[in-house]
Amino acid sequence: MAEGLSVSLRHRQGDFTVEADFRAGPGVTALFGRSGAGKTTLLRAVAGLLRPQQGRITLGGRVFVDTGTGAWLPPHRRRVGYVFQDARLFPHLTVRQNLAYGRWFAGRGGATTVPFDDIVGMLGIVPLLGRRPGGLSGGERQRVAIGRALLAGAEVLLLDEPLASLDAARRAEILPYLERLRDGLDLPILHVSHSLAEVVRLATALVLVEQGRVVASGPLAAMLARPDLAALFGRFGTATLLEGTVEGHDPAWELTRVATPAGPLLLPRLDRPVGAAVRLRVLARDVLLSTRPPRDLSARNVLPGMVTALLPGTGAEMEASLDMAGQPLTASLTRLAAAELGLAPGQPVWAVVKAVAVVDGGTGLD
Repeated sequence: MAEGLSVSLRHRQGDFTVEADFRAGPGVTALFGRSGAGKTTLLRAVAGLLRPQQGRITLGGRVFVDTGTGAWLPPHRRRVGYVFQDARLFPHLTVRQNLAYGRWFAGRGGATTVPFDDIVGMLGIVPLLGRRPGGLSGGERQRVAIGRALLAGAEVLLLDEPLASLDAARRAEILPYLERLRDGLDLPILHVSHSLAEVVRLATALVLVEQGRVVASGPLAAMLARPDLAALFGRFGTATLLEGTVEGHDPAWELTRVATPAGPLLLPRLDRPVGAAVRLRVLARDVLLSTRPPRDLSARNVLPGMVTALLPGTGAEMEASLDMAGQPLTASLTRLAAAELGLAPGQPVWAVVKAVAVVDGGTGLD
């Protein structure tokens, strides 16, 4: 079981400088930003493939590098699993033999942290064990590469855009397995991506990287809701992340009822069993506000709540922070609308949710 990863460094490469200071606990910490922002440089520093000019990187009580004291742990002793965009499997070996190589490597420095059967089960690669990489799909090869990294005794897993080279069908194939790893392994996973859809579906925490600098980091839900970061999320803007559970289906109207901390939501029919966990994203721009119970609306999702804060935006826009039975929710509106409604902290309101993205149900968000 690995403890938290701590990264603090400054490294200059030509005219480009990477500066970072963040922590990553068990679960998926997404490094999100545009291509060329410096995300892969951070992974390479954690793996020991790059020696930062200044900084300190630790995993639990183990020091990977500390330029202040001169401490340096070579890559082969860090117990870091690194998965690249291309799987880099041995083509002449079967899947089982590729995985066995990882186990052999772990044997040189200690026992693997997760049993073989558990890993191949979580990754769904048991039927592939007798095949060679040339006969696998791109998603299958990546799952095998992840399994090999874990069987090498990894105490932190680095995923460098492992889905970037896959088409939409192959990405949809591998995402549920990455969710299993997130939920079933007690170790930090750093996942590099410039796809917000991947980040929202997989991450538990988010590190925003812009032009070489880590500009913000924290729990995913809190980061998505910050108005000052909206520009970095592209056209989506700020949002609320909801963890829900499928309560039931209405076959007559092709609807699914999902229980969330903010209240029940009706969504177009989901192909998920009753009791299944789903992750939802509600964009602030898709929430309308009313100071009285609305009537005669086509929208089915109307939730009572209370204004907790009014936040300045850009131009004519602003945002209202809401408390929906203890669940925060953000709504975007114009300053004129807020003034005409007389909105103020402590005021009861009804939130009309126009659209909900089911981000762990395969809905495309890019």
